[in-house]
Amino acid sequence: MRFCIVGAGAIGGFVGAKLALAGEEVTFIARGKNLAAINEKGMSVFYRDGREEHATMAKAEEDYAKAGTFDVVILTLKAHQVGAVAEKLAPLYHKDTVVIPMQNGIPFWYFHDHGGELAGRTVETVDPGGVVKNAIPKERIIGCVVYPATELVEPGRVVHIEGDRFPLGELDGSTTERITRITEAFTKAGLKSPILENVRAEMWLKLWGNLTFNPISALTHATLQDICEDPYGKALAAQMMMEAQAVAEHLGITFRVPLEKRIEGARKVGKHKTSMLQDVEAGRPVEIDALVGSVVELGDLTKIPVPTIRAVFQAVKLLDKTYTDQAVSIRAVQTDGS
Repeated sequence: MRFCIVGAGAIGGFVGAKLALAGEEVTFIARGKNLAAINEKGMSVFYRDGREEHATMAKAEEDYAKAGTFDVVILTLKAHQVGAVAEKLAPLYHKDTVVIPMQNGIPFWYFHDHGGELAGRTVETVDPGGVVKNAIPKERIIGCVVYPATELVEPGRVVHIEGDRFPLGELDGSTTERITRITEAFTKAGLKSPILENVRAEMWLKLWGNLTFNPISALTHATLQDICEDPYGKALAAQMMMEAQAVAEHLGITFRVPLEKRIEGARKVGKHKTSMLQDVEAGRPVEIDALVGSVVELGDLTKIPVPTIRAVFQAVKLLDKTYTDQAVSIRAVQTDGS
């Protein structure tokens, strides 16, 4: 199959490299140093056990119109970046092209084929004005939940921290020929990719942790293990998770994992900096709207109170504005202890 990876960052680099190594034809849409690095040496993945994989056969293109058409287009940009490229994707499509958005948080397609009281609604926090929803036909979309933790350490080089699960699901819950073929390709590449009847429920399970640990870590510079082992950090996370669960259950979602088990799972990841903390330390805009602001919006739509989530959301929005306005990054610095 022909795969196009739009966004050659941590997750995109990992997925693209694995697919290329399995024999799929992979093209990254990239620019700048990443574009040059991929075309010179391909995409490399480094593992904590010392293993290395080098997908030298992968290639990159900057111009969407010159890349060709693909069987599958995988969007691995941050949620707030998708709007800028959504209307550029059309040259990548043939009549049967599938689009797999791999963003964290509530996705722009959430209420496509939803069937509930909010069916067809645009999640404005994620997709202001419905730009993305209108640019990407819903018939092309397959949902995906991204579990691996990876980091782009330099152009063309990804460090794999943990995880290999990319569950997929048609928005209407059906099992189609196209999703079966994609799952087979992912499995061949060494990625666990079960077909889900309810991809939204799995998305909420992932979001349950992301909407808590990401903003808490951004505000405190604590790792996952630090948050979960600190009584105040754990209590804050638990309160946010209970509020989110109430919203999700109102929308028909059932959580298959107890709250305590979800927190323990995060603790076991260890001294890992969340992606949002990495963004703060690098001075990059944070993915706060998709991860947290969207849940505040859904709380308002469903009239479910989310006071703790709202307060944390507002604090991170201020943090993001402060360092982006000043063009600085915020990083913990070792002191001499005096």
